[in-house]
Amino acid sequence: MLGSRRPPADTLAAMNTPAPRRAIAVAALPLPLALALGGCAGTVNLEAAPESNAVACAEISVRLPDVVGELERRSTNAQATAAWGDPAAVIYRCGLPPIGPSDLPCFTVDGVDWLLDDSEAPDFAFVSYGRTPVTEVIVDNDVVRGPDALRPISAAVAAVPAELRCLDATDVFGGGTVAPGDEPEETTAPDETPAPEETTAP
Repeated sequence: MLGSRRPPADTLAAMNTPAPRRAIAVAALPLPLALALGGCAGTVNLEAAPESNAVACAEISVRLPDVVGELERRSTNAQATAAWGDPAAVIYRCGLPPIGPSDLPCFTVDGVDWLLDDSEAPDFAFVSYGRTPVTEVIVDNDVVRGPDALRPISAAVAAVPAELRCLDATDVFGGGTVAPGDEPEETTAPDETPAPEETTAP
């Protein structure tokens, strides 16, 4: 069962409460990363994911926003990557290997499921679930809220059809969003009122 655990209340609170600005630090994150963030301005140095040349990564990348929160997009030096902020506070990579069983909590953002690794909070690592190839987004929650960073990126990731969905995911923005793969509920027609029996005149 992947991403079936609901996130704890303190994680949700942290995602919605940014603190003073700080530079993102990702060197110790447990997810498969090999990132060397650039300094102020200039090109952000990133390492491409193993499947970054997938056609689906190109379809996502061309739909990425120019602005995330109030952070301007910057140039990167690796295929299927993106960065926002100076210094970089949001990092995107497409083409990670498929995800195996996980106890990580799952969030749904505008119909896209994301597993969250908050072990290095306030640097949050989000990994898309149920779509191939896998997308990774690293967010410095001290600079921009995780949900606010994911929302415009989710719109791009949604270009790739969902194959699976998280169970018991938390819908970050509410409003009855249906997680990918959900089947519409069947509706039962109301019982028909039986027609009155015909009576024969004496």
